[in-house]
Amino acid sequence: MSKVNKTNNLYKTPFSRAYWQDAAAELKDTKMLVFAALMIALRVAMKLVAIPLAPNLKINTAFVVNALGAMVFGPVVAAVSAVISDVLGVLISGDVYFPPFALTEIAGSMIFALFLYRAKVTPTRVILSRFCICLFVNVFLQTPIMMLYYKLMMGGASYVLTVPQIIKNLFMFPIESVVLTIFLAFMQPITRRLKLTYGPDPSTEAPPCEPESKALFSARQIALLVILFVFGCGCVTGYLFYHYDNTSLTTGYTTEERIERNQQMHEFILEETDGGINGPSVAIIESAYKAFLGREVTYHVAYYAADTDADMDTLWPLKKTPASKHEALTRVGTAEIVLNSRTDELLSIEYTAANCDH
Repeated sequence: MSKVNKTNNLYKTPFSRAYWQDAAAELKDTKMLVFAALMIALRVAMKLVAIPLAPNLKINTAFVVNALGAMVFGPVVAAVSAVISDVLGVLISGDVYFPPFALTEIAGSMIFALFLYRAKVTPTRVILSRFCICLFVNVFLQTPIMMLYYKLMMGGASYVLTVPQIIKNLFMFPIESVVLTIFLAFMQPITRRLKLTYGPDPSTEAPPCEPESKALFSARQIALLVILFVFGCGCVTGYLFYHYDNTSLTTGYTTEERIERNQQMHEFILEETDGGINGPSVAIIESAYKAFLGREVTYHVAYYAADTDADMDTLWPLKKTPASKHEALTRVGTAEIVLNSRTDELLSIEYTAANCDH
């Protein structure tokens, strides 16, 4: 067997050629590959295990295994392991495999590795790694992937970004950071004795089961935890406002939902205009935005006159652009309609006739 060319160096940052050479060399280390296989098996199994804290609140334990593996074998092996564990998890659960989900697994594993591999693992590094995963992976990356999944795999059903889901993810960040810090503090002396990680001579350290005399978290690290939590809340609040203000609900409508909503808007316009125009007509929703932390949904609707010989069944499912270009339709007005998102009660309607003769 050829000798594995890697050093025992620790690095302050992952931004060096030597760091990535050592990370890539782990792919040729048999001991590391065996350990990676063990971590993959544990990670898949631990996805089914959670520690309950309160009703509807629990700690998923797979992330501690993910962090341990990333700390030991680095970002290159971590990325490969993430893909394998994702595929195995889907095969075991029997779900349909959706490849973009692997991106969240890879991103989470690599973030842990970039903070913890070949580094002096401190509570600060653990806190920062978990924060990046909670905010950037679980919120900012996973949301568009879930929207794509619902669009492609769920028949066009819309994915609803729920505020409680986001709050729960942020609330778990400090708890998971503390749990992970304690777990890795316990595991580091063991991995060093097994020559899986590198650091101070284990003979100079206290045994893993004996607590050290000084506190695990300093006052500065506790302050960092609080600051990141507040900062994360601010980022997520801004993101939610942006998401709700710029994501039209129509992007997730199924054909049946679109027909139902278009016909609903048509009824509102007919009532507002005392029966509408003479002859057949349709209403087409061009956009629909729900206010963040509010119950109002604002619909921007185009009102069209249809040719008398047009097939109405083919017109009701139309979207904004196909309707505007359809040869059987002539735009005769625009309406802004506001409904209560829970009851569908009409709150307001403003109709503007187009400047055309029909």
